[in-house]
Formats: sequence, C-alpha cells, structure tokens
Amino acid sequence: MENSKKFKISGAILAGILIIAGLAGCSKKVVNKNVDVRVGYFPNITHSQALVGREQGSFQKAIGTKNKLVWKLFNAGPAEVEALFAKAIDIAYIGPGPAINGYAKSKGDIQIIAGATDAGAIFVSKKGMVIKNLKDLSGKKIAVPQFGNTQDLTLRNIMSENGLKDKIKGGTVEVRQASNADILSLLKKGDIDAALVPEPWGSRLIKEARSNIILDYKDLFMQGKYTTAVVVVRTEFLKDHPLIVKNFIKAHVEATTYINKNPGSSKLIVNKQITELTKKGIEKDVLDAAFNRLTVTNNPEKDSVLDFVKFSLQEGFLRLNPDTKNLFNLTILNKVLKEKGQVQIK
Repeated sequence: MENSKKFKISGAILAGILIIAGLAGCSKKVVNKNVDVRVGYFPNITHSQALVGREQGSFQKAIGTKNKLVWKLFNAGPAEVEALFAKAIDIAYIGPGPAINGYAKSKGDIQIIAGATDAGAIFVSKKGMVIKNLKDLSGKKIAVPQFGNTQDLTLRNIMSENGLKDKIKGGTVEVRQASNADILSLLKKGDIDAALVPEPWGSRLIKEARSNIILDYKDLFMQGKYTTAVVVVRTEFLKDHPLIVKNFIKAHVEATTYINKNPGSSKLIVNKQITELTKKGIEKDVLDAAFNRLTVTNNPEKDSVLDFVKFSLQEGFLRLNPDTKNLFNLTILNKVLKEKGQVQIK
C-alpha cells in the first residue's frame, strides 16, 4: 500500500515535470517578445505596402509593443539577398528575380510568403525613335536596371520570342545595365536606343526624355499578371517566430486593402516616404501614371515567378534547375485571408 502511494506520488511528480517541460517546449514556439524584426525594402512604389505601413506604424502595432520593427533600406535586390543570408534582415520586400536566386543559392532558406505588386514596368525608346516591329530592335542598345532582375529577364524573353540575342551571345542587340537615374540621362543624350524599367521611372522617361512606348505594362508579359515585388522570409525566422510573421502578414494584407480602397491618400503617403528616404519626390502626373501601370496585391503570381525561373536558367543566371516545391509558403497568408473573408490564393 505504502509502495503504491509512493508510486502514485512519483507518478504525479513525473507527470507534472512532463507537463511543465511540454509547456516550456510550446512556449518556445509561441513566445514572441523582445524580438527585433528587421525588414528590408526599397524606396519605390513597387514596395507600396512597406511605405504605407512604415508611415502609419501599422506593422509595428501588428507585431506588438514588446517587439521592435527595424526598417532596413536597400536599393538593389542582390544586396538584400546577401543581408538575408547574413541574417541581417528577417523579412524583405524584393523582386522575384533576386528572390529566386536567394532561394536557389540557400537551398530553400528563403521562401516567398506573399505578393506585393504586379506589372509596373514599361519598355520605351528614345525620342524620335518609333519601334513598331520588335524585330527592329536588332542593332539597338537597350538598358535595364540590373542584369538578372525582373526587367532584364522580361527583356530577354521578348528578344527570344522575336529571334533576337544579346551581342555577348553572338546576337545583334547590345544589352546594358545602368541605374534608373543613369538610364534617364542616357536616353536624354541618345546614348541608348531603348530601356525596360520599373515605375515610376517609366513614366519619368516618357515625360522627361520624351520617350516613346514600345510595349506598355500589359503587353510586356502575361497581360500584366506578372509579379514585380514579393515578400520573402528567412525560414529559420519563420520557424522561430510564426506568430510574428503571421501578424506581419496581417498588416501587409491590411495595407494592400487600404491602398486599393484609398488610392489618393496612398499616393500621398508613398510620395511622402519616397521624399523622406531619397530627398526627392515624384511629380503628381508621373505618380498617377506610374500607379496606373501597377497592381497592388497579395498574390505572388506563382506562374509568372516559375516562368522567371525558366528565363533565369535559359540566360545562365541560375546554373542548376532548383527544386521549386518549397519556393512558396502561402499557408500563413491564406489563413489571414480566410480570417478576413478574402479569397485565398492557390
């Protein structure tokens, strides 16, 4: 009898220890306090949710006052990817090209968890040059913001579809990379014939360099249903802080809704942020034209991203064909969309 009591007491103690241990294990997954959430973004309208959320403080509010949102400014996708690799940032607004490269190089340590914007790019020629047949691009000098980025891959796909190649591959088209600001200068001087750039630079080229439209945003690729920016996360951060990531995505979805319902005030906020970050704002007519070529969305447009993977392989920006099975992780996004009564993304 005494042994039975001892066994019951010991069993109760053991059960208590197991419960405490279990709670401790659970708490490791759900406690999200005193965390610096470092978010990479660009001072560009294609990252509108980040700019609006930064201005309104909605992301900080979403992750909780016991955590700190730290905004990290970038001007190029590859630098942002390196920051993700170095664990210097945790979440990032980024173009699909760098996102794909980051996923491939890290073997899945970076995943796409939401879309941000679609389209928002334009293909133009210099003043006085009208290109009606794309085959007439032969012999021309064309600039893109960066080799391997979304605009570059789009251009190379257009060239391929029209039997054209880059000069370095034995073709007749000279493709250059230059910053968007330099592209504006080059077009004004007539040192290049054409450029494929993101907004608001496309609208600026039309206004300031008197450029002519070769292909507008809907004609570039997939009737405008191609992603220009996505949201990515380090998978380790997602595993360690799922609640923080969910709350961040909630704020992102709310920012998307706000921008689409309030385009006027959203443009003002975006321009205010860009002015603050770059010391130069965007003129109203340029801003309006740029937003007209852009779709602010939560959808990462999977098909377009997978096509960009194919283009990256064809052009040698990816050496090996990555297993894209885990490139997208939309579980949290779809939970948030369901909670808000919005259509989930397949």
